Amino acid sequence: MRIGKKIRNLRLKKGLTQEELGERTDLSKGYISQIERDLSSPSIETFFSILEVLGCTPKEFFSEDDDEQKVIYPEEEQTEFVDEELGYKIVWLVPESNENEMEPVMLYLEPKGQFKKFEPSLAETFAYVLKGKVMVRLGKKTYVAKKGESIYFHASDEHQIVNAVDEESVLLLVATESYL
Repeated sequence: MRIGKKIRNLRLKKGLTQEELGERTDLSKGYISQIERDLSSPSIETFFSILEVLGCTPKEFFSEDDDEQKVIYPEEEQTEFVDEELGYKIVWLVPESNENEMEPVMLYLEPKGQFKKFEPSLAETFAYVLKGKVMVRLGKKTYVAKKGESIYFHASDEHQIVNAVDEESVLLLVATESYL
């Protein structure tokens, strides 16, 4: 078994850099890199220390089932939040997706509804308008997208999505980072 690749995958799932893992285990970034490339083998004590930081038990680490990733997410696992004041409902399509690189959601905007405003970030946002028409405020500019059109932008300016029609608008929205 190549433990380096498995350690690297666990580190990435935790959202840690090699340097951060090294700081939390009192190891150098270079040594973490060598372990991940199977160029060096850690002592048992060091290995257990790495696993502890990565939130994994030795039993889980060596389990054959551990490599299997979940691919299908049934509807009953979806969660939703309704903001009656702003007039939107958001449905998270993948549980705990905020821990992943992408966060897919369905966004339902009531007539005159608006999604909350977001500060500038490094996130990227993609949306596909399934129903209605929406206005995207991006910095000082405004864009309008209707049913069947796609939206894609870097969130480097303050931004907000607003319903542009007097009927419900629905979007499939996928954002990177901590957008939502």
